[in-house]
Amino acid sequence: MKKIVFKGCGTAICTPFNKDGVNLKEFEKLVHFQIENNIDSIIVCGTTGEASTMTIEERLETIKCAVKTSNKKIPIIAGTGGNNTKDVIKTSKIVQELGVDGLLLVTPYYNKCTQNGLIEHYKEIAKNVKLPIIIYNVPGRTGVNIEPKTCLELSKIENIVAIKEASGNLSQIAEISHLCGDNLNIYSGNDDQVLPTLSLGGIGVISVLSNIMPQYCHDMVQNFFDKKIFKAKKMQLNAIPLIKALFSEVNPIPVKTALNYIGFDCGIPRLPLTELNNKNKEILKKELQKIIKNV
Repeated sequence: MKKIVFKGCGTAICTPFNKDGVNLKEFEKLVHFQIENNIDSIIVCGTTGEASTMTIEERLETIKCAVKTSNKKIPIIAGTGGNNTKDVIKTSKIVQELGVDGLLLVTPYYNKCTQNGLIEHYKEIAKNVKLPIIIYNVPGRTGVNIEPKTCLELSKIENIVAIKEASGNLSQIAEISHLCGDNLNIYSGNDDQVLPTLSLGGIGVISVLSNIMPQYCHDMVQNFFDKKIFKAKKMQLNAIPLIKALFSEVNPIPVKTALNYIGFDCGIPRLPLTELNNKNKEILKKELQKIIKNV
């Protein structure tokens, strides 16, 4: 059985920006908010954290801030994936020294590598770091899908311990679970598919929704593990309209707006992402008001 970095709900945390760069003071508040509301892990500098438009210096200072602020209360996982294997290794070694608990490595984008290329990419990274690795499959963004048989090969590598599965293909998730069993832990990468993924053997979710509702998302997953299936199902279904609003435009545009609505100062996304349009702002605010007071 592979090492479990975390079980439950991990937040793919937003990165607040201001005119000077990363707003680390506000980021600390976000981390404290997550910990105080019983989140199980925080994933820094992933898609939701806008790592693709951050400098390497900004990414490292944000990851360092998360490690320091959490102070070992929960696991901190750093997003260090990319499409240049050597650069991924270099960055991963640096964050390893910063004290993170694991790595989230998205598939190489744009290059459009083969399945064999994926295996060699992850294998090369894995042999150069000691940290547990969560591979990240999100073909809608990267243009490449990690096929179940590729997952099986990657699961044979000791420190490749899990996959964040955001393909949206539940049949694929079922096949990965069947082929890999306990040798590859599965996290849902989609907030609207948490319970279906758990029912297929998943051990949690890496969530966008939990940026604004960490306790709710933790409880939903925990209810499933506690065999309170009806309660967990009700929570999943009740959150669907808000989840839909949080993905009315490309992530993290709506969730940054939502965080600003509930009292944080996250600024706006960096170009080429833009602010949420007015129509979607109203829909998002309406759905937030149904669940969270004083929005």
